[in-house]
Amino acid sequence: MENIFADRISDVPRSFIREILKVTADPDIISFAGGLPNRDYFPVKEIKEACVKVLDSDGKTALQYSTSEGYPPLRAFIAKRYRDRQGIDIDPDEIIITNGSQQGLDLIGKTLLNEGSHIGIENPGYLGAIQAFAVYKSVFHPVTLREDGIDVDELGDALKSFPIKVFYGVPNFQNPTGATYSVETRKEIAEVMGRHSAFFIEDNPYGELRFIGSDVPLVRRYLPDRTILLGSFSKITAPSFRLGWICASRNIMDKMIIAKQASDLHTNYLSQRILSQCLADNDIDRHIAVIREAYGRQRNAMVRMIREHFPEEVRYTEPEGGMFLWITLPAGLSSMELFEIAIGEKVAFVPGIPFYACGGGENTMRLNFSNSDEGLIEEGIRRLGVSIRKMMGRRA
Repeated sequence: MENIFADRISDVPRSFIREILKVTADPDIISFAGGLPNRDYFPVKEIKEACVKVLDSDGKTALQYSTSEGYPPLRAFIAKRYRDRQGIDIDPDEIIITNGSQQGLDLIGKTLLNEGSHIGIENPGYLGAIQAFAVYKSVFHPVTLREDGIDVDELGDALKSFPIKVFYGVPNFQNPTGATYSVETRKEIAEVMGRHSAFFIEDNPYGELRFIGSDVPLVRRYLPDRTILLGSFSKITAPSFRLGWICASRNIMDKMIIAKQASDLHTNYLSQRILSQCLADNDIDRHIAVIREAYGRQRNAMVRMIREHFPEEVRYTEPEGGMFLWITLPAGLSSMELFEIAIGEKVAFVPGIPFYACGGGENTMRLNFSNSDEGLIEEGIRRLGVSIRKMMGRRA
C-alpha cells in the first residue's frame, strides 16, 4: 500500500499544530496553541446583509462558475488599498484571488519550484510555508530571525553560496515570533537581493493588525521587480471565506493562472461576491480598528502576566501587532517536556520545534493571544508559569 503514494507527500509529516489541537479539545484546557482570529469580532450582521443583497440582486450569476483570476471588483479593492495605504501602484490584473494565502504558497510552489530547488526561509519560520514548500521537495536554507528582522549578512552568504530561487518571509508581526522587520532591514534585504536573481515572497496576513506604533513600508517598495506579495482577508473579516490573494508581475501571473486553473478552476465565487459587497457597504477600517484595540488589550494582558508569573530567566517578545508572541526558555530546557506538564495544568501552547525547517528550537514556544479574552489569558499564563517552575524544579 505504501507504494501508492507519491514521494513528495510521503515525506511530509502531518501538521504538528493540528495534532496538538486534538489534544486541546478538552473544554477545560485554556489553549494558546491555535492561530485563530477572535470570533467575537467576525462581522456576522454585515456578512448576512451582503449575502442577501448579492443573492437578491444577482443570485443566478453569483452561483455560476467564474474566471480563475477572481472577481474584478474585489481585485480592484485590493489594488486600491495597496495604493492608499502603501503608495504602491498595482494593476488589478496583477492580482489573483486564492483559497486563502495558504493556497498562494502552493501555487508559488507549483509555479516556481522544482524538486531540489533551493529556498530561503526565516528561522524560525511559518509552519504552513515549511509544509507547503516541503511537498515540492525543496532544499531549505534557514536565515536567523532577530527582533528587527532577518540577519541580512546571513541572507547574503546564503545567496552567494547556493542557487536560491526564492526567499519567503513574513515581515510584519511574523508567525511564530511576532517580530517586525525594521525599515533599515527591509532596505538592506532589497539591496542584497538586488544583486542576485532570487525573488522575495512577502507574506503579509497580519499587516493590518498593528496596535502599537506606525506602519512601515512593504519590502515590495524597495524591491518592486522581484517581490511577490501574499495577502489574506481571514484576519480582518472571516477565515471561513478562505479568501486571499497573490500579487505578482504579469509574466509570473500568467503561469500562476495556469496553476490555479489546474488546481481548482477558481476560488469560491459566491464568497468573493459576498465579501466584495460587504466591503463596499461597510467601513473596513472602522472594523479593523475594533480588532486592533481588542488584540492590543489581549497582548498587553499576556505580557503583564508573563512578567508576573514566569521566571526571570524566560525571554519573550513584545509584538507591536499581530496574534502571537514567542517564548525562549533557558538553555537546556525542553518545550516538548513543558507541553506535557502544561496539559496536566490544563493549559496548552505550541512547542517551537516545528517552526525550524532544519532542526533546533527545543527551548522555544509560541503563544497566541488573539483568541482568548483577558480573563482566560490571565489564568492561562498563571497555569503556564506554574508548569515552567515545575519543570525547572525537576532540573534543579
